[in-house]
Amino acid sequence: MRVNDVTMPRALIFDMDGTLTEPLLDFPHIKADLGIGDRPILEAIAEMSDAERQRADAILHDHEDRAARDSTLNAGCKELLSWIESRKIRWGIVTRNSARCAKIVLAQHAIELETLVTRDDGLFKPHPAPLLLACERMDVLPNDAWMIGDGQYDVEAGLAAGIPTVWISHGRDRFFDAMPWKTVRDLPELHELLRSLTV
Repeated sequence: MRVNDVTMPRALIFDMDGTLTEPLLDFPHIKADLGIGDRPILEAIAEMSDAERQRADAILHDHEDRAARDSTLNAGCKELLSWIESRKIRWGIVTRNSARCAKIVLAQHAIELETLVTRDDGLFKPHPAPLLLACERMDVLPNDAWMIGDGQYDVEAGLAAGIPTVWISHGRDRFFDAMPWKTVRDLPELHELLRSLTV
């Protein structure tokens, strides 16, 4: 990977599930419980009536809360976050999860951060708004930050927001059309990329 054309970002925006934590949410199971077929979960819930949405939210919160309590950090996460903080790089999380779920994960792993944007803040990925809100809260311009995530919506949101986006592949072939700015296999490889910029 060539890094001579890359500068150190002023801020890093992370997805949570599958990026910082090992993926535990069983999306096919959740969709079956919600009765939405193969549609995206949050988008399907948004189109429901008030009564249907209340029931669906309860089901989704139950799945999310159980996954949050059982969550495990991905390899290299603690080391990467410690290094980021030692370099005074601002960082935050943008997730399609609820704030309640995210806070359970953060408390579970004793992670403190300055910026958390969840679906409770309004629009959610792949819309660019939550990423731009994170940049605003961290007082950085979009092109001075990196978006880092393992999912299609992370890359689509990053592109829409004009934020250089790093896709974590976990060894998978890219299964979507949106083209990330950089691809790394995992958090240790991301850490290696960032460290190379300080030389």
